[in-house]
Amino acid sequence: MALTFDAEHPDRPHHGDTQTATIETLARDRVQATVFIQGRWAEAYPELARRVAADGHLIGSHSFYHARMPLLRPGAFDTDVRSAERAIIAAIGRSPRPWFRMPFGAGKDQPRLIARLRELGYRHVGWHVTAREWQRRRSTHAVVEAVVDGVTSHGDGAIVLLHTWPDPVANGLSEIVARLRALGAEFVPIDELDLAPGLAPVGPHDDAVLGSP
Repeated sequence: MALTFDAEHPDRPHHGDTQTATIETLARDRVQATVFIQGRWAEAYPELARRVAADGHLIGSHSFYHARMPLLRPGAFDTDVRSAERAIIAAIGRSPRPWFRMPFGAGKDQPRLIARLRELGYRHVGWHVTAREWQRRRSTHAVVEAVVDGVTSHGDGAIVLLHTWPDPVANGLSEIVARLRALGAEFVPIDELDLAPGLAPVGPHDDAVLGSP
């Protein structure tokens, strides 16, 4: 299974340096994850972006502005994807290609956007399990249970969507890892999963992807 994290600017209240705490938990618990970095986030937190890469996590792009990609005109879509790539390379020294996650999952079911993303060198990656940890008043317990139950229900190959900034992730990640390991889970980056035909399509048929925050 794969734990994946969207590293982006927080858009809900949180407390303290939760993003660093989340990355440090992954290191302490020896988990190799996949982190989709927003370009503007890489510019704002270059040291943390470098830490993510240095810890050996697989890096993907999460766009530059974190806008809903279907709302962008074709030229603006290309500019956003390329700007994110430049920002990530500047921060960590390597390209996020070919991995890309559409902000909010918006555009994952639009063949035109998926095809253009492919022309730019990327494949969209969705997920099977989401804990909705970005919601206000979402408790750590609820997030932990959602992830463990979702992975258990899906079984092998599960991709979990989390974010680096919410308090429940920083507070509950170690428990998530421990409980899933006790159930026999092995944590791998997405490039070690069989992603065809659903989660990282080379065409428009992204039928395994759920909605996104």
